[in-house]
Amino acid sequence: MSENAWYQGPLMGFDTETTGVVPKKDRVIQAGIVTEKKDHDWLINPQVPIDPGAVAVHGISDDKVKAEGIDPKAALEEVAAHLRTAIEERIPVVIYNAPFDLTLMYYEFERHGITDVDLERLLIVDPLVLDKQMDRFRKGKRKLDIVAAHYRVELSDAHSALADARASVALARILGERFADLAAMDAAELCAAQKEWYAADKERFEAWLRSKGRDADIDRRWPLAL
Repeated sequence: MSENAWYQGPLMGFDTETTGVVPKKDRVIQAGIVTEKKDHDWLINPQVPIDPGAVAVHGISDDKVKAEGIDPKAALEEVAAHLRTAIEERIPVVIYNAPFDLTLMYYEFERHGITDVDLERLLIVDPLVLDKQMDRFRKGKRKLDIVAAHYRVELSDAHSALADARASVALARILGERFADLAAMDAAELCAAQKEWYAADKERFEAWLRSKGRDADIDRRWPLAL
């Protein structure tokens, strides 16, 4: 493959841990960004309670963020600066299950008056979408830790934002190297393809649910669900 293949060049990894699972209302409490030069992470005091179900997943308590977390606007402005760099330098940003993290960030930026990051201009690489498209009929769940294990990617601290971001970047590189259809695209082509693949996957899942007599209206928007 060309030395300029997207998976061989610079990639930025991004992940969050949050107060809950509803992007429009929940808040970031931990963010991790992986770059070619340095990794960055933030523990953030969201100034709202963390859902107990979320604490059970990532282990970050209200007491911890109150004692150690930084101001959300200050942290988010730093995150925004990295994402602006990705936009300006056309660096693909790897986000596992992008519609959750990226949509949540959209609302967080809006909430804190950060208006100079156009998230729709990001070149997103979503290993969850890539894996589902390239190995559609593999049985089992597709959570990050499971998919990482399938591709033999180390993930020693799952549900830490920085560890998850690192694993996501490693997954993206492996998927690009393993599947010629992915490697043949440039980052912009891949981003457009993922949008179609994601929608088609949700359409198939919706049809399956309806075949079982269940009501289904699944959001097909990727990478932002606004």
